[in-house]
Amino acid sequence: MPGWMDLVYTTAGGVVGAAVTNHLSMHQERRHLRAAVMQQVLRVTAVREGVYDVVPGRRGSPPRHPAGGSRTLAAARVGVMAVLEDGRDAERAQQEAVSDLVVAALSAGVPRKILDFAGGGEEYALRCEVVAAVDLRLGGVLGEPLDDLVTRCEEYRQATARLLLRALWHPWRTRL
Repeated sequence: MPGWMDLVYTTAGGVVGAAVTNHLSMHQERRHLRAAVMQQVLRVTAVREGVYDVVPGRRGSPPRHPAGGSRTLAAARVGVMAVLEDGRDAERAQQEAVSDLVVAALSAGVPRKILDFAGGGEEYALRCEVVAAVDLRLGGVLGEPLDDLVTRCEEYRQATARLLLRALWHPWRTRL
């Protein structure tokens, strides 16, 4: 019987060793995926915080979302274009950053619904930045309602970011 026992111990040891190795390698890969998502979140935030000014919008048809949606960009609705310090269109830069965030987060296993909330929160936050910049250009005519709008918009953006990060760091809780 010693031959059977050796075979059982060897097989059990191989199974346990493979499971531990698989778990440790997945842990390392998951850490890299989380880091990529965090990097993209910082990129999206940098775009929103990097709004330098608003300039008169281009004439012609209003730009549309790249996915073919019917919603026009926020700044085009009021006839202006939000620009970053380097002169790029802020909303286009944000769309690219959010697209990269979605790719990274889907790779990390974050559910699509949560990504939609997080992307929407960032989109609304940029819209608030544009409205605040337009109001600043007009001499601050909105006053207290603008402050309330900006505060609520930031609270919503923070809530969606917390939801995204919770799903990123605790994926099993999100799935339940």
